[in-house]
Amino acid sequence: MIRTPFNEGWQAREKVNRFLEMGGIAPAYQDVRLPHDAMIGRRRDPAAGGASGFFPGGVYEYRKSYTPPADLRDQRVLLEFEGVYRDAMVYINGAYAGQCPSGYTAFTVRADSFLRFGEENEIRVECRVHQDSRWYSGAGIHRDVHLVVGGPVRLALDGVRVTTRDADAGSAVVELSAVVENDGLRPVSLDVSVGIQDEEGGQVASGSVPVTVLPGEPATVRQRLYVRDPALWSPERPALHTASVVLVSGDEAVDQDRVVFGIRTLQLDPEHGLRINGESVKLRGACIHHDNGVLGSAAFARAEERRVELLKQAGFNAIRSSHNPLSRVMLDACDRLGMLVMDEAFDMWTVPKSDFDYALSFPTWWEHDIEAMVRKNANHPSVVLYSIGNEIPEAATPHGAVWGRRIAEKVRSLDDTRFVTNGVNIPRAAMMAAVMAAQGRLAGEFDTLGPNAMMVAVSEAIRESAASELVTGPTAESFGVLDVAGMNYMELRYEVDRELFPNRVIVGTETHPTRIDELWRLVLDNSHVIGDFTWTGWDYLGEAGVGRVKYADSESETGQVAGIAGAYPWLTAWVGDIDITGWRRPPSYYRETVFGLRAEPYIAVHRPENHGRRLVAGPWSWPEVVPSWSWDGSDGEPITVEVYSDAEEVELLLDGVPLGRAAAGETNGFRAVFETVYRPGELVAVAYRDGKEHGRSSLVSATGPLGLAVRPDRGQIGADGGDLVFVSIMLTDHQGNARHDVDRPVTVDVEGPAVLQGLGSGRPATEEPYTAPVHTTYEGRVLAVVRATGPGEITLRVSATDCEPVAVVVQAR
Repeated sequence: MIRTPFNEGWQAREKVNRFLEMGGIAPAYQDVRLPHDAMIGRRRDPAAGGASGFFPGGVYEYRKSYTPPADLRDQRVLLEFEGVYRDAMVYINGAYAGQCPSGYTAFTVRADSFLRFGEENEIRVECRVHQDSRWYSGAGIHRDVHLVVGGPVRLALDGVRVTTRDADAGSAVVELSAVVENDGLRPVSLDVSVGIQDEEGGQVASGSVPVTVLPGEPATVRQRLYVRDPALWSPERPALHTASVVLVSGDEAVDQDRVVFGIRTLQLDPEHGLRINGESVKLRGACIHHDNGVLGSAAFARAEERRVELLKQAGFNAIRSSHNPLSRVMLDACDRLGMLVMDEAFDMWTVPKSDFDYALSFPTWWEHDIEAMVRKNANHPSVVLYSIGNEIPEAATPHGAVWGRRIAEKVRSLDDTRFVTNGVNIPRAAMMAAVMAAQGRLAGEFDTLGPNAMMVAVSEAIRESAASELVTGPTAESFGVLDVAGMNYMELRYEVDRELFPNRVIVGTETHPTRIDELWRLVLDNSHVIGDFTWTGWDYLGEAGVGRVKYADSESETGQVAGIAGAYPWLTAWVGDIDITGWRRPPSYYRETVFGLRAEPYIAVHRPENHGRRLVAGPWSWPEVVPSWSWDGSDGEPITVEVYSDAEEVELLLDGVPLGRAAAGETNGFRAVFETVYRPGELVAVAYRDGKEHGRSSLVSATGPLGLAVRPDRGQIGADGGDLVFVSIMLTDHQGNARHDVDRPVTVDVEGPAVLQGLGSGRPATEEPYTAPVHTTYEGRVLAVVRATGPGEITLRVSATDCEPVAVVVQAR
């Protein structure tokens, strides 16, 4: 079957009930281009709660007019929706045509029996959001839509699968299977011709076999193809191949399909861990949510690709899709760029976590969603692990283990070439014991420090309880149904389980970012632990303020209502190595140092106004440090400087004058700490190993008038209506030094065939929308995202108070 993009020509609006609409009370439709997030432009409401980032729920509807050609009358016509949040209902010419409760699962609707060929038709989609997510979900048709057409005899949709059966440097055996369907009245005999091409387009294998297909009985055709000297896919060398399949009747091509795949092998055992093409690989993992920051939940291909690019540049080689399946376009990017994937199916099974979440639909729809996820992933070499859940409350109970086995076996029945895991957290009994222990530890401190101190104490008590019998026994069956035991915040089990369960392979499915030095040592020292996935690699909307930094003397925190979310106007979680605009925060450079991927020391400066204050940091909080030596008004004030380095020792100098030396490296938590006073100038950190310089870095104080540095990530983009250019905007001095200590409102005007798709900063607490042409910088930075609407020259004019305006040009072709 042939897929055609179906993203243009849609309109969207907030929906009102039918009776209000009959009375003329309904908002007007607005033209939109898919993918689209209907929620990101709404006014936030303090009453909506921090889980959603204080965005209110609602009901939305989309419509599109479509005139199918008359010659499609005898064809099978489907509409494929890759993701609609949530409880999607599809109507064609007013008639119900299909639905899907999950907001992240692809689904198809058979349209041919509803369409009037040669005439105009209305396609309408309704969806709704209401207290059904623990993070910002967005709303609407947030992933691509396709029109899918095939003849009476055709290749099934997603019916071509390529599997590596054996491979080494000299040869590979590749199995290609194709499902052929026949809607006719009589059997049909055809030839199935296949070919495999390498990255340069050269044919490396081919074959042809006949097949007879009975009416209403799909036939699966398999061919084993031999590839000499294959280019194997790996994170370091993500070589891709293309398989072409053609159905031939006589001299006529009846149908055809092309799939991209990679030739690679996977092995798993407790002695070698995870092996790809025979080489052991440790997963340097990032948990990520699905939103694209200032774009909301819309899964633009370029936005998804850019996230993968930046995560890989930051040292990650794997991502975990928390807590729902990834988009197809992000999987495509992972294949091209060499990013390994743990694709996760569910955040809940039968026990709800929010009042109206997917648990209400799970018992009926889980098989459909697993089938859709596996079908989507089958040809993507980047996918190495399926996760069947995240912190499922019932997982550590007998009936929960039954569900786990049921889901895991369903996955294996559809795809036995990858491994199954589940992000398990400690059982409820252990959780309650930990809370009681934490209360005992705090004693009289609770009234002074408030619920934030309680959260920190509970987190530590939970961590310590992970190795207890309260966890060992109840989780044994749930872990037993898996190929890899996924453990959320349970690293104290790693070495315990090496003795208790010698055949168990473990992955840290979710871990605290502040402990990466300890966690990575555990990964390196234990062959049965295949990797670590931090919470999170990229900041996200919703769970507002989970990672916020607090101080004991802060009036806004003392006595706050218990809970981990921040109060309005907190918007992002403020948990992530990279902020929502793609800017690498200090923990990213610390992690890169711990991974052994960075030789240069990284200078992180504590804000001078916080010097001497008592920090009450949560388990996901990173201290308020900035890579800046520009602090106007703080001359002579005490200041703390940290330098992240894997070298043995670090020397700090200001304008060439030594400020001291301090030990660093793993034995000192990869940190050298200096107490000094602030003076403007050039601050230099020099790392030493075995008495010799290992690397250096510097920060220079900004001086003089403000300026604007405006940098598009690309000078040329596609003109098809869906491509994006990301434009970083930074306040600087006349020499280009960043002004992290200054913020200004920035205005962006777009001229030419383009629209401003989003504008925002990494500021975690703000009332400014991402859909306006003006936004205030955070730590001197803001990001503009521009979408081309056609070919031509696009001009961005950027202005800010006290700055000369700047114009940049991008070509859309």
